[in-house]
Amino acid sequence: MSKCSGTPYTRPPLDAQTAVRVAAVFKALSDPVRLRLLSAIASRAGQEACVCDVSDGLDVSQPTVSHHLKVLREAGLLTSERRASWVYYRVVPEALQRVSDLLAIEAGSVIA
Repeated sequence: MSKCSGTPYTRPPLDAQTAVRVAAVFKALSDPVRLRLLSAIASRAGQEACVCDVSDGLDVSQPTVSHHLKVLREAGLLTSERRASWVYYRVVPEALQRVSDLLAIEAGSVIA
């Protein structure tokens, strides 16, 4: 039997450390409630919203909303700031851009 000659690389594949980091972001985005929360925040002026504004229309409890927001924050997709008795969340545009760039590279739309 002949040995597979393999096709040449056009760019380096993801290294293990980057794959772990990116997988955490995709894991955070893999939940429909979290996607809706991120979208609810991103669609507001300044890509910022109070926690009291983003839970409308979601059929989950306030503690569950808080948990999902925490997951998005820990994944680096949101930041938060307490103002008086409310917490405001803001999208981290650079984090979303990194995800977008990675997908474009993997799709062959961009050369790394």
